[in-house]
Amino acid sequence: MAAAAIMSRRACQTHLPLRFFSSLTLSPAVRSSSATSSSPNLNLDDTEKLYASVPTGDLLSSLGLLYTMAVGPAVDLGMAVMRSPAVMEKRLLRAAVVGVVRRTVYRQFCAGEDAGEVGRRLGRLWESGLRAIVNYGMEDAEDDTASDRNLAGFVKTVEMTAEMPPDSVSFACVKITAICPIPLLERISDLLRWEKKHPSFHLPWKRPSLPILTNFSLLHHPLPAPPPSLTSEEELQLQLAHSRLLTLCKRCAESNLPLLVDAEYASVQPAIEYMTYSAALEFNTTAERRRPIVYGTMQCYLKDAKERLVQAVEAAESAGISIGFKLVRGAYLSRESVLAKSLGVASPIHETIEETHNCYNDCAAFMLERMLKGSASVVLATHNFDSGRAAAAKAEELGIGKGDQRLQFAQLMGMGDGLSLGLRNAGFQVSKYVPFGPVEQVIPYLLRRAQENRGFLSTSTLDRQLIMSLKEGLKLLL
Repeated sequence: MAAAAIMSRRACQTHLPLRFFSSLTLSPAVRSSSATSSSPNLNLDDTEKLYASVPTGDLLSSLGLLYTMAVGPAVDLGMAVMRSPAVMEKRLLRAAVVGVVRRTVYRQFCAGEDAGEVGRRLGRLWESGLRAIVNYGMEDAEDDTASDRNLAGFVKTVEMTAEMPPDSVSFACVKITAICPIPLLERISDLLRWEKKHPSFHLPWKRPSLPILTNFSLLHHPLPAPPPSLTSEEELQLQLAHSRLLTLCKRCAESNLPLLVDAEYASVQPAIEYMTYSAALEFNTTAERRRPIVYGTMQCYLKDAKERLVQAVEAAESAGISIGFKLVRGAYLSRESVLAKSLGVASPIHETIEETHNCYNDCAAFMLERMLKGSASVVLATHNFDSGRAAAAKAEELGIGKGDQRLQFAQLMGMGDGLSLGLRNAGFQVSKYVPFGPVEQVIPYLLRRAQENRGFLSTSTLDRQLIMSLKEGLKLLL
């Protein structure tokens, strides 16, 4: 990497205001290695070529943080501090913690706090041949007031993408827990589990949706039969939550920007899927669109993931709508284990990482095969090189064009960059999942990233090895 070229690129990208990004164009070198490439293989061996579009300073900064986050005790200490009421409830201590977080993990995994910062970060991604899945980092609304406030932020995010470089944003993203109070999602999930366990159990408030649970799903709670009817307050809350999601879907449809609905933890996931599928029935029917507006998310570390995926896709085909899924391994391992143990039941998560890998690869192959029928779209969100390579090979075997927007690969910002760039160089459509918002707002997200980097889903090893193999990077470190 030529230092002068890097400095020139950085200077242009750092100071341009948002309104000028639409005038940027991909450099010939990057353009030839991205969507227009005909390279048939996913190859990470030539690291000089792989990281040619990444400034050396960014590589070294990323390398240092990834090494730090691979040290278990250091991560445990950081997580304990961010979760400590004794620290975070004291103004000065909280300000100090937030300052450190902003300069380290926030910079690595998030795009910024406002539209200007986000636009500059997305401009840099776009110039390197990568797109963005933008996520306004709000979670866990306490009540309807917070839900309404969060919805306004999500809608503003969709509107903001119109100012970005054309095609630089591939998806918007939302967490249902940000637009619907969690106690209601837990109540709806309990009722849906009970309905699956007892088919005669009638839910008078239920809207048309796709099937959610299977006989393989854990239907362990609640143990006593819950009242099937919602209170008048709960019904109003549910109507408002549906309305918020539909408002966001409508705005995405007007912008022709698909919406990814994130998956979350088991105690609320059935309700999330119920609302997602209900919205899909309404918005995924437009014939002129090749891919759906509403995408769900399937967490493949769950034992019932493949069965639920097949069931939903087949039901969507029968209903005559398109269906889209983001496939992930999952990010709530500790939470699910604690919940299962507290209930005295088996964990809903696969017993081994190999079983999770196999489930992910099976689900990916199934979705790619369904693409041939024209009924499905998929975002393969993975940091695992073997899964990326297997999916790329399967797509080529099936003759799926690399420019087909129904097939997207994705990795989190700050993680899996080597895989992202390798898939880009092979010609596939690749996006980075880009959260943004005030630092304190996205701390829950950052805690999950820290947990992933030290847990069995750790993904930083490959990135560290690839960066360290760069000759110039090694010289700078010595």
